Amino acid sequence: MKLKKRTIFFIIFIIVIADQLLKIYVKTHFYIGESRPLIGNWFKLYFIENEGMAYGWKFGGQWGKIVLTLFRLFAVILGFFYIKRITKKKYHPGYIICIAFIFAGALGNLIDSLFYGMIFQNSSTFAYNVAKIFPPHGYAGFLHGRVVDMLYFPIIHIRSLPGWIPFFGGKEFSFFNYIFNIADASVSAGVITIIIFRKHFFRHAEQQINHDPEAVYE
Repeated sequence: MKLKKRTIFFIIFIIVIADQLLKIYVKTHFYIGESRPLIGNWFKLYFIENEGMAYGWKFGGQWGKIVLTLFRLFAVILGFFYIKRITKKKYHPGYIICIAFIFAGALGNLIDSLFYGMIFQNSSTFAYNVAKIFPPHGYAGFLHGRVVDMLYFPIIHIRSLPGWIPFFGGKEFSFFNYIFNIADASVSAGVITIIIFRKHFFRHAEQQINHDPEAVYE
């Protein structure tokens, strides 16, 4: 089955728009650290800002932030041409969709890193950011924006584990304890699906090569 380019870019567009709309809503209607339950106590919107990579991982201070943002920009540019290539070469549609998910997630977080510092004021612990888009001065310059995270799924929460459990005994335990966004989820979904179905995806590519050696390599 041939996957049309407009289908791929429509998928990317939908993911990026959904990601940005939710981020802007949370940024302008929540104070930093605010949590609002959506489904019981196991699905919440919990507003935090992330200066580093996905799921709160950090990378080397301010210079690390610049390097990370530039790396994201470089990866997105390469990803754009890679999607065009694998679409033209008729790779497995499932693989192309997974790459589109990864690309959309990278682009969604790149937008935060590039521009959010310039278009928002700094988030306050007890003050909302309503009507503070495009203030006279943003909280940071170009490349220094913080990624907005809000999706929190504390499905299991135990206040104190039994003391006999190695490493975690007597401590508070939560699963899943990371706070992330739609872009992070999109990247994770794409990567995990490729790992699970890699044999199927790449067997298809090998068949394409065997059938027409120029189908993949020109």
